[in-house]
Amino acid sequence: MKIKNLRHYGTLISALLPIVPLSAKTQKSNTAVKNRQQPNVIIILADDLGYGDIGCFGATRVQTPNVNALAQSGIRFTNVHAIAATSTPSRYGLLTGEYAFRHPNTDIARGNAGMIIRPEQFTVADAFKNAGYTTAAIGKWHLGLGDKDAEQDWNAQLPMHPGDIGFDYHYIMAATADRTPCVFIEQGHVANYDASAPIMVSYDENFPGEPTGKENPELLYNLKASHGHNQSIVNGIGRIGYMKGGGKALWKDENIADSIAAHAIDFMQKHQQEPFFMYLATNDIHVPRFPHDRFRGKNPMGFRGDAIAQFDWTVGQIIRELERLHLRENTLIILSSDNGPVVDDGYQDRAVELLGDHRPAGPYRAGKYSTFEGGTMVPTIVSWPKIVQGGQESDALISQIDWLASLSALIGARIPKGGGIDSQNRLSTLLGKDKKDRPYVLEQAANHALSVRTKKWKYIPPSQGPAVITGPNMESGYARDPQLYDMQLPYEQENVALQQPKVVFELQSYIEKERNGGVTYTSPISK
Repeated sequence: MKIKNLRHYGTLISALLPIVPLSAKTQKSNTAVKNRQQPNVIIILADDLGYGDIGCFGATRVQTPNVNALAQSGIRFTNVHAIAATSTPSRYGLLTGEYAFRHPNTDIARGNAGMIIRPEQFTVADAFKNAGYTTAAIGKWHLGLGDKDAEQDWNAQLPMHPGDIGFDYHYIMAATADRTPCVFIEQGHVANYDASAPIMVSYDENFPGEPTGKENPELLYNLKASHGHNQSIVNGIGRIGYMKGGGKALWKDENIADSIAAHAIDFMQKHQQEPFFMYLATNDIHVPRFPHDRFRGKNPMGFRGDAIAQFDWTVGQIIRELERLHLRENTLIILSSDNGPVVDDGYQDRAVELLGDHRPAGPYRAGKYSTFEGGTMVPTIVSWPKIVQGGQESDALISQIDWLASLSALIGARIPKGGGIDSQNRLSTLLGKDKKDRPYVLEQAANHALSVRTKKWKYIPPSQGPAVITGPNMESGYARDPQLYDMQLPYEQENVALQQPKVVFELQSYIEKERNGGVTYTSPISK
């Protein structure tokens, strides 16, 4: 089924799908699919979802029944770390199994960045495709498109896109919702392209006659900026970057989740008879937060709470469709987030004012951008009803950097020499067969500073930068002195670096060894 108009389709998914009859032929096919050995695999990667933002991880001011049910059907992991405290480097590491600090230009990408993951690199999508899977990337991308920065022709087929790094199907946002271009890209071409409104994008200067949030605040009828985000205006919301044109291809923020869910469901329907891998990257909690009116105004925390509820709805749509297609039993779902949370990230959505006693990062300090634990500690759930027993909890120390090697082991895919150089096979831990800790995990902050975390210790080397990142008003963790925290004590409050010089030396050596090529240690000091 090819969906032509997706703006309102998402609202009808639940109502329409259950009434589709199953023929005898379809029932026979469903039996064959049920008996198939290879699991479908879906990574659901939330955007800026904090450890404390969902009910099964302690949230009380927002309801997340679908995510909670997913956790109950599998394993709730309580010590999983994103690779970086910001989006682009985190996603780069997850997909390639390589730390972003090894690769140039992996800062938070502009919307007109060229492809950051290059075709010659091995990705998790390559692993699945080479193992006979059909692969898809749907939702937020933020890893660049085209061959070079700022040289894309958005009115033609892009010469480089996710199809060049293993994804058979892709329906993506070029960057993220607060950056131009504000259009979806499908199979390397602007979706719903409007030839009457050719697209131009710049991150250097505005186009003559185009309004901006800074000069025309009266046009910001949906959201006003709190800091930055005052360049081109799309859908009554200011953005980062300048854009002209787009016409009917321009998204409406309130329909983004519906479009992402609808395309994900369409992909599953088309490929239900074969094993598939889907990288489903939602947008909801990232700014600008302007959820569909089904959710808007329903949560006491305002738009940010509404966006979390909308994310939960998306999860529910995916699970219900898997059940309808008789695929749920043999589908491995990994749900997590790209980095920690942020409250005010550029728009006047009253997120700070309405927060109440909600703690987005849960018991952890700071959040997105920061080198403290709130920057990379992310909620994670693994569910595979056919194999993984439900109702489990694991505090095993895990890094998303290992997902490429672990999933490759699951499907019997061989990683070529030079591929996934930082990724380790931790499949048995992900599937709950053991609770073995990674010896350590590396964490990258917004200023590129690397910290290292073991099960017991967190070491933050000296680094340059302000103690508080203005705008989001986020503690950075940057300091001139080394910091060492005992993670058995709460909130990284007592710096014991001077009292534990041997531990500091060992943990610093981990960082230096990684910068010089990588090595794994199992010293008793670090445990």
